[in-house]
Formats: sequence, structure tokens, C-alpha cells
Amino acid sequence: MTAYGLAHLRPPAVLPDEVFRYLERIQATLDPYGGKFLVHGAPVRVMEGEWPGGLVLIEFPDLAAAHEWYGSPAYREILRMRADHIPGDLVIVEGCGPDHDSAALAAVLRAAA
Repeated sequence: MTAYGLAHLRPPAVLPDEVFRYLERIQATLDPYGGKFLVHGAPVRVMEGEWPGGLVLIEFPDLAAAHEWYGSPAYREILRMRADHIPGDLVIVEGCGPDHDSAALAAVLRAAA
């Protein structure tokens, strides 16, 4: 099942050169794991709540590929270039798939409550 890496990043007004070097190298770390950017730096329009910062969404073929990418030596080598300069939160999550039924999920959750 498809998996996603989602990052909520809060970059400073001025990005240091190390962040640009990270951006230049990240795609090469994703390629061996089938990772591709779906959202990367597009403006965010907040509809509810607060969302300071930006959004990055990366798609992977499956959960294992996402975890392997994040733990890979190639990504570990560049991670600090971003993380030391742009605070944020990153999660890896499995998608729900094309047959997801929110009403059926509600029934399961209601029965469990």
C-alpha cells in the first residue's frame, strides 16, 4: 500500500547555503526507494486552525520503502543540512487505499467505543 512522508516545516526568513545543498541532493536519496514529491513548498492556504510554515509530501510505493529511505545512509548523510536549520515535524504514514470507506470505519470505531 502506498505510504507518505509528510513534513510540516517552519523555515527561517533567510535560508543558509546548507539548506540549498540539501535540496540539490535529496531527490537522489529518494530515487532508489521510489520516492517522489507530491507537494514541495507550495503556498498553504489554512482553512481551519493554524499552520505556520510549509508542507512537504513525499509518496513512496509502500511503508517499507519510506522507512528504508529515511534510515538510508544517503539520506542520513544530508539530513542535518535541513534539520539543523529548519525546525519541523515529519511523519511517515501508510495510505488508506482506494477502497477506503469512512462510513465502515465509523461503524468499527463506534462498535469499539
